[in-house]
Parts: sequence; C-alpha cells; structure tokens
Amino acid sequence: MPRVTPVTQLRVPLGGQHIELQQVDHDAGGMSLLRTRIREGSRFTVFDVDPLTARAWGEALLAWARSQPGPAP
Repeated sequence: MPRVTPVTQLRVPLGGQHIELQQVDHDAGGMSLLRTRIREGSRFTVFDVDPLTARAWGEALLAWARSQPGPAP
C-alpha cells in the first residue's frame, strides 16, 4: 500500500477544476512519484510522474507563466 502525502491543492478560477499534487511512496521502496489529480465535475484524471519529468514540466510551466503579460509569478 503506497503512502500518499499531500503537497498542494489548486483551484483553476476560469474552469473550476480542482488540482491536487501528492507525493507517492511505495512500501517496497524506489523513487518517490508526484501524483497529479485533476477533478472536473465528477470526472478525475490521475497520473504519476518521476522527479525528472516533474522538473521539466515545472520549468516549462514557469517559463510560460513568465512570458505572459502582467505581474511576475
């Protein structure tokens, strides 16, 4: 049974989606994974990513956010 530790929760203001990030650690060991759960109404999308993918994804999100007009994140 994996241990799931909450990381953060976000709500998308325009679409109303609820995003949860959780760290997943398996009892057998191995690397921790970052679980992303997106809820849209009654529908859920859930996927787990490794640290390298999470870093690349996070950097891409930050690069995009920084390129947008308005206050810096």
